[in-house]
Amino acid sequence: MTIETYRDAWGIPHLRASSTLELARAQGRVTALDRAWQLEVERHRSQGTSAAFLGAGALSWDVLARRARLDDTARRCFAALERRDPETADWVRAYTDGVNEGLPAGARRAPEFTRTGLTPAPWQPWTPLGVWLATHLLFAGFPAKLWRERAIRHLGPDAVGLFATDGPGTAGSNGWLVSGARTATGHALIAGDPHRFIEDPGVYQQIHLSCPEFDVVGLAVPGVPGIAHFGHTGTVAWAITNAMADYQDLYRERLRRTGAGVQALGPDGHWHRSARHTETVRIAGEPPVEIEVIETARGPVIAGGPEGLQARITASADDDESGPGAGEDTALALRYPPCVTEDLASAAPLLDHLAALDDLTPAAARLRDRLLAWNRRMDADSTDAAAHAAVRGAVVRHLAAHPVFAPLAEPPAYPEVLLPWLALVPRIGYALEHLLRAEELYGIDRPAAVRAALEEVAPQPRSGTWSDTHLLAPWRALPYPETRQDPEPGLAGDHDCVLCTSAVPGLTDRAARGPAARYVWDLADRADSRWVVPFGADGVPGAAHHRDQLPLWLKGELVPVVTDWTLLTLEPTEEAR
Repeated sequence: MTIETYRDAWGIPHLRASSTLELARAQGRVTALDRAWQLEVERHRSQGTSAAFLGAGALSWDVLARRARLDDTARRCFAALERRDPETADWVRAYTDGVNEGLPAGARRAPEFTRTGLTPAPWQPWTPLGVWLATHLLFAGFPAKLWRERAIRHLGPDAVGLFATDGPGTAGSNGWLVSGARTATGHALIAGDPHRFIEDPGVYQQIHLSCPEFDVVGLAVPGVPGIAHFGHTGTVAWAITNAMADYQDLYRERLRRTGAGVQALGPDGHWHRSARHTETVRIAGEPPVEIEVIETARGPVIAGGPEGLQARITASADDDESGPGAGEDTALALRYPPCVTEDLASAAPLLDHLAALDDLTPAAARLRDRLLAWNRRMDADSTDAAAHAAVRGAVVRHLAAHPVFAPLAEPPAYPEVLLPWLALVPRIGYALEHLLRAEELYGIDRPAAVRAALEEVAPQPRSGTWSDTHLLAPWRALPYPETRQDPEPGLAGDHDCVLCTSAVPGLTDRAARGPAARYVWDLADRADSRWVVPFGADGVPGAAHHRDQLPLWLKGELVPVVTDWTLLTLEPTEEAR
């Protein structure tokens, strides 16, 4: 068996092997060499053990991962895979074998291991499945169901429509298919960019995989073998836009503790015993925490539980005439399939409200006239875009402060990791277009709110550009050391522009979401395809290819997809080194 690893000018790995299993092993190995820290973080997140080296800030995620039983589900999935599809199970196992081969050398390259004192542990055959589950647990949007439930309870059913565009996740990603009838070559083009939280290292890995059975370039998920979302074989190409399918069922459980354990009230009206055990979550620098893990017939309980548990859910039960009786409590159970293998359009309603205002102070009138003359482009160097963002944010805060929204402003009794989906200000910020256009909004005087916001901003309007405050805010498991001078870049775009770099109106101009990659697949000639990621192919800070694609990503430019092996650089084997 032979494996060859090549690199292009951007450090992107191109792998060639004599079989699919050898190729999977090569993919695992090169991913560990380039992204050992990222893989270690993702393994721990899937197991619910990341607080052990990242500290208390990771505890809420770990508790959710434990209660959702991600690692246990991954184990069961892999066991089922071995029974039903041993060939694919061998392919996954080959990938983890490669990861384990590459981790020692990869860890030596990554400074985060030294900073945390962490030693990488071996991957199990089911670890890639756990990584996939952890990556997509919150991606399907079940926390939005919790928000809708709260909004309906306090505002009524019409709230669902008003907040229907309440976040960039609901807008999906950009995606285009241009048929051959519209191209010079007569062949189709597929292009797009997945809108996700921006992470460093990135959530997508550019890679080229070749063996006798297939040859494919695409964007892989680090820690998962193969290419799932975006790929091009030369004759076939594929992509996804919005992958937020509703594949999770959320139940409000009624639980009670008995001498024999915990029981859940079933749909048949009878109490049934639930599986229960405790687990200990270690936290760096703090005492460990013991949690209770409960699973009913409908799925694992992710929040709440019988009396004494940390996160109780009582609000809806208190409002429900059929709420729990003495000794009972409510909880949420989650079920998911165990083996689920720059123009700002939304500015118009606010500008219409501004145009209707009169009797303004001179400063407010000048600012209003300036915004009405604005070209509505969220360009990086635009001072008008910055002024619009300031007024928009003030409008959001004034609306959120109205008493009708007061119940939704109170933090709900849910785990901390779910609270960003339930926060009022972002929900109003992303739904502002609908809220300003609605015929009526719960008796709120919207012209008065817009006037107050304009008068608030007008005395000291922003003098800087949009990119002065609209900065990239990527998630890093371990923030850069304070001694590192590497400021994040300013951005163009906004949450509903084609250049989707999502600020959170009313909360921050910084952008944590945006295009996690961009690609153009040319079906006429794969070598004419293009792609780019926010940072680079190498996950090691300071490495030559860690941030070399960032300047291109910022400008909306792409790098070539190289498919000619003679144009690539062959890396020496371990023996040759």
